[in-house]
Amino acid sequence: MCLAVPLKVVAVEGNEATVDLGGVRSRARLDLLEEEVKPGDYVLVHTGFAIRRLDPRDAQETLKLFDELFSYSEDVGE
Repeated sequence: MCLAVPLKVVAVEGNEATVDLGGVRSRARLDLLEEEVKPGDYVLVHTGFAIRRLDPRDAQETLKLFDELFSYSEDVGE
């Protein structure tokens, strides 16, 4: 199973972006994207590569679903 996570772009330098999820920052390659990416955009990242730029509303909805899933899994583990 593969998992791609929506991350917010905070900076772009060439073909790399600094992306953020809940205060955790990492780097993502932009080589696979045809469209321009700028700070404030959301990208779908899989194995360190941005594979798609997302509509901000879609990204927020997906992140909300992840939060609900993690919250549920923590409740089950107790």
